[in-house]
Amino acid sequence: MSDQLKKSTEIIEASESPIVEQLTLSGKIEYNENDLVTFRSLLLGVVEKVDFELGDQVKKGQVLAVIKSTEIQSLFQQKKSQQNQINLLGKLLNTKKDLLNDGMISEPEMLQVEHELETAKLELNRINQSLQLYHAVGEGTFQILAPKNGYIIQKDISQGQIITHESDPLFSISNLKEVWVMLNVYASNLRYIKTGDQVKVRTIAYPDEVYIGKIDKIYNVFDASEHVMKARVVLENQNLNLMPGLNADIIIDKKRLDQTAMAVPNKSLIFSNNENYLLIYHDDCNIESRKVEVLTSNEEVTYVKGDFNDREKIIGSNALLIFEQLRDQ
Repeated sequence: MSDQLKKSTEIIEASESPIVEQLTLSGKIEYNENDLVTFRSLLLGVVEKVDFELGDQVKKGQVLAVIKSTEIQSLFQQKKSQQNQINLLGKLLNTKKDLLNDGMISEPEMLQVEHELETAKLELNRINQSLQLYHAVGEGTFQILAPKNGYIIQKDISQGQIITHESDPLFSISNLKEVWVMLNVYASNLRYIKTGDQVKVRTIAYPDEVYIGKIDKIYNVFDASEHVMKARVVLENQNLNLMPGLNADIIIDKKRLDQTAMAVPNKSLIFSNNENYLLIYHDDCNIESRKVEVLTSNEEVTYVKGDFNDREKIIGSNALLIFEQLRDQ
């Protein structure tokens, strides 16, 4: 074996381990519903401007849209009317105080005006709070602000659109830092699934990336349309590769048999002329191809039966390349 080939070749020590059978289930990446915010407008109106697209990352408080609304216009008119009323009552109260000092009216008459003034101020404060709640920015418009940091995962709003009480949600936001993997569990596999089981998740988009998680919930009701029971795995999604909608394979250790066998990486096994071989490494100039019997396999390892010595080393990568070189000699 050349020095260059040896640098890229993995040489591992074969060892016996209990045989573990695995179960592979299908599933799908979905949004974390506990982190999903769906927005509906509290007011009627017409969309004047939209500042986001589906898939955009947004920050809490960011302006997403501007809506023209007669209800906002009405609130501003009420505000002006209430301010005028407060000014008039303020002047009237000063007059009543002067008359009271001169003994021309009784104190209850002055207190009545004072009460009306306080009531008017409370009403103005209510109107201002409503305008603040709706993020009013003009006498007829209000802004829709992002309620949290995250990504726009659903959008049903466009310029010129009329918003009514029956309108669908305008948009939904999720930060995607955590996602749910929903497993499809058929009745024949129920006995192998329980809460707390560790699983491995692999998506079609990134087949070389394996995510480790645990089953945190089993929905004890069969889905009427798919005839399966659902189970859930929560996964961190820091690199955002776990995109909702992706299909996934979920691998679960099914059972551990009493039998033990030599466990070797799947990539180290060579199939040639209807026989299975492993490459036994003695030294750089002495590599032996040895026939083995395959007992069973799972996603990570193959369990083989053969004539092995203690602490014997095998070629774990580049096995096929080296096997071909040996055969050509």
